[in-house]
Amino acid sequence: MNNIKAEIILGKLTRKEFRERMHSGELEVCLIPIAAIEQHLEHLAMEHDWRSVNSIVQAVAERLAPRALIAEGLMCGISEHHMRHPGTITLTPSTFLGVLEDIINSMARAGFHNIVVINGHGGNIEPIRGTWDQFLRKFEGINLHFLSYWDTLDQGDADNLLQGGKQIPKDLPGHAQEFETSIALAKFPENVRLESVKNQIDSNPTLASANQGRQWFNIITERLTNFVNEVLNGERQSETPPFHP
Repeated sequence: MNNIKAEIILGKLTRKEFRERMHSGELEVCLIPIAAIEQHLEHLAMEHDWRSVNSIVQAVAERLAPRALIAEGLMCGISEHHMRHPGTITLTPSTFLGVLEDIINSMARAGFHNIVVINGHGGNIEPIRGTWDQFLRKFEGINLHFLSYWDTLDQGDADNLLQGGKQIPKDLPGHAQEFETSIALAKFPENVRLESVKNQIDSNPTLASANQGRQWFNIITERLTNFVNEVLNGERQSETPPFHP
């Protein structure tokens, strides 16, 4: 039973295990990672955004266990601006937002009152922000939040760690630059093609290091855990926008 209680991925539970944990009150927050599968220059695997946000969210859920559960379900995102590079997968905004809404709805119907959507791809941000008020109205009564994992970072972090560009938010997360390459070197180095880094015209990724990536990962994980704890403790409550009188 201990292994069941420690499980942080929704899809790895049976319906009985999920039901029992929900009924016991053990599961208090659902984390929904979202990202993209798209080109990341010549040197990073196309799953980078998904792998990054999923790794971070798993680390957060492990810190919060057994209170948190991850609902994996949206690894592809809005990436039309990368479609000149074959292999990129893009969803139309309507498809993406529709699937995200359905996942949130499923988790709300399952009994979660706290739901946090954690983003790992810049192209998803504006479409979500443009629709978020509608989500908050539809899911009135649910403590629903959205943020990108790099929202936890500030200018001081960039000044301390980045060797190249140091502007927030311009250089974080960037796209396959020093920041993202460092995280990949630290957490999934098999996804980095070092020979291609050296041969690219864009030299910024050569400033990346696994040590820098570990520091980024730890900072993000700690602050994101604090964010979710504030959701759990009631310190952070979503507000339903006003309805028309």
